[in-house]
Amino acid sequence: MKIVFTAKGANWDSQIDERFGRMEMLVLFDEETNTLEAIKIDTEQMDHGAGLQTAQKVLNLHPDVIITGNGAGNKALDILKRSAVKMYIGAGGMSLKEAYGAYKNGQLNLQF
Repeated sequence: MKIVFTAKGANWDSQIDERFGRMEMLVLFDEETNTLEAIKIDTEQMDHGAGLQTAQKVLNLHPDVIITGNGAGNKALDILKRSAVKMYIGAGGMSLKEAYGAYKNGQLNLQF
């Protein structure tokens, strides 16, 4: 399974970025290979539609799950809901490691 985190850094100790559309970076965790991959997305250069553009970039990674803080806006949700990906929210204030544990223990909220 592949999990995408919205993050403020590139490792397990990094904080979850509560924002979806204008997060600092994405971190992709592949459970099969036990590897983390950081993907920097320059959301500050996006004038309008950051959520839409971010949603498309996330889907291009083919994740099974997205873990974030506050969730995505309505326009981004429209795109994400067309896929099989599931988005879990409520990980704000957690490290990636803590958010992963909360997800595995069923402690995050399913946005869709």
